[in-house]
Amino acid sequence: MATATRQPIKINIDADLPTSREPLCHLTDTERVRLGKTCTMLTLPRGSKVYGQGDKADKIYFVLKGKVKTTQEGVSGRDQIVKLAAATDVIGYRAALAGERHSATATTIEDSTLISVPRADAMDVIRENPALAAYIIKSLARELRLCRTRSVSLAQKQIRGRLAESLLCIRDKYGYVSGTRKLNIRMTREDLASLSNMTTANAIRTLRAFADEGLVEVKGREITVKDEPGLERTSRLG
Repeated sequence: MATATRQPIKINIDADLPTSREPLCHLTDTERVRLGKTCTMLTLPRGSKVYGQGDKADKIYFVLKGKVKTTQEGVSGRDQIVKLAAATDVIGYRAALAGERHSATATTIEDSTLISVPRADAMDVIRENPALAAYIIKSLARELRLCRTRSVSLAQKQIRGRLAESLLCIRDKYGYVSGTRKLNIRMTREDLASLSNMTTANAIRTLRAFADEGLVEVKGREITVKDEPGLERTSRLG
């Protein structure tokens, strides 16, 4: 596991963070200044652990740059990816809001920069800011819907349907490399299998079948979607 660099800094939120995007756009000037004094910037190489399953949820994290996966250990001891995060996403907030320990582990998929906010300061702002509180409620509701949808899909779909859905999930989260249909992430086969609830061997075999059928093109960790309607149909049929 790579080592994270946690460097306490004073952040000029207006200059350093995209305040036009949610949830930061809901902060007042006073709240931005208050949080800017207590925030910590984390510069994390690929494979760094942001927080671990069972850790105390004493911070909320804003992804400034990069990509993060959240994994939960299953009964078989195999980790399963339960969430993907990108720039401007907030992670670790569910456990912090509930006053619980983290039920999953967050790890960077690529070199990333995150801003951590102490739970106490974040909670004070949420209590005082109805617009921010409404955003958090909406985010929790959306995440619950996605979790329910994914649970049903992983339980009922066959291997092909699960892998197709995972590729589309990656597309929706990270998009394509500009001007191409190449997924904007270099994901390991192990992570792709974890996201699809299958063994790595099955993920490799099914991805190869997709390539043979012209649904995707695979070059190392780079995956290009060649037939998007076909991939969507495969996911829908399960």
